[in-house]
Amino acid sequence: MLLEVEGLCVNYGHIEAIRDISFAVPEGTVTTLIGANGAGKTTTLKTISGLRKIRAGSVRFDGKDINDIPPYERVKLGIGQSPEGRRCFVGMTVRENLEMGAFTRNDRKSAAYREDVDRVLGLFPRLAERIDQVSGTMSGGEQQMLAIGRALMSRPRLLLLDEPSMGLAPKLIQQIFNIITEINEQGTTVLLVEQNAAQALKRSHDAHVLETGEIKRSGTGAELAVDPAVKAAYLGGDL
Repeated sequence: MLLEVEGLCVNYGHIEAIRDISFAVPEGTVTTLIGANGAGKTTTLKTISGLRKIRAGSVRFDGKDINDIPPYERVKLGIGQSPEGRRCFVGMTVRENLEMGAFTRNDRKSAAYREDVDRVLGLFPRLAERIDQVSGTMSGGEQQMLAIGRALMSRPRLLLLDEPSMGLAPKLIQQIFNIITEINEQGTTVLLVEQNAAQALKRSHDAHVLETGEIKRSGTGAELAVDPAVKAAYLGGDL
């Protein structure tokens, strides 16, 4: 198992954001967390990447307890994240943003580094067209592509994606999800947080429903897509 979250509890001050959640992400899969705003999805990803302190429980990556490992060391271990809201370096070009994604690497003059840049530009041809453009002048969809591409530059074994379709036009949403599937098929394990449950469940091997900081339902993506309660709450009644 690549990622194991066990009995995880996280607080914001005196408020319990996550209460005793446990789930696992098998290597090579796409696993999705769905739920309403405030359910604890983003907090879960931030805790896995080391940006939130754990009150109780554990996070294990490739069998190793990483509770006390700082965020930049988790990137070195193979955990990359594309955050909610994209968070591109708006004063930097596309090329410079990709370089920032590789900040833990010391092989920037190597063939492997150039291959990774080519991989990102192959996944996102629009970025190749904009390679020297300042990212703050690009559209929301282009910035989302850049945020994912930047995360891939650390060569993650596990890619955390937080709301990659947020604020995008329907055509771009479809494109982003197709690329997420392609990234997974190329060998990267994905943990996806997404409010577009219909698109996410179609592409997920496993999925979990978070409600007020607790996991209420778990199953395969296909199982949850036809679960009456999930359909009523998150899928508008039908896929």
